[in-house]
Amino acid sequence: MIERFDHIVLTVSDIEASVAFYTRVLQMREHSFGAGRKALCFGTQKINLQVVGQEPRNNAATGSGDLCLITTWTPDRLLDHLRAQCIEVLEGPVMKSGALGPIISIYFNDPDKNLIEVSSYERNAA
Repeated sequence: MIERFDHIVLTVSDIEASVAFYTRVLQMREHSFGAGRKALCFGTQKINLQVVGQEPRNNAATGSGDLCLITTWTPDRLLDHLRAQCIEVLEGPVMKSGALGPIISIYFNDPDKNLIEVSSYERNAA
């Protein structure tokens, strides 16, 4: 029945700060849509951003997100990039289980303390 995600929504305290972080640290593209809404695009995926109370149907709070993003970069290249961006690594590289098998993951927080896991499948980690 379900084929894939179309987009996810991340609740943040400051949309512009989040856009700056995700475009700088994770090289996502900023996208504007609707009535001044903002999103972050990468590949064929999209993360819509909202502030608390913006969407009455959504009761999410800032800092409650936990995302796993797949990279084509090696763990060493990712670690070097995160260090250059002054991002504190919380854990990693560590072996975890992804949707398609074993992954190597590195964890850090975004400005709202959402947990960000950037992973590579072993075939891409060499």
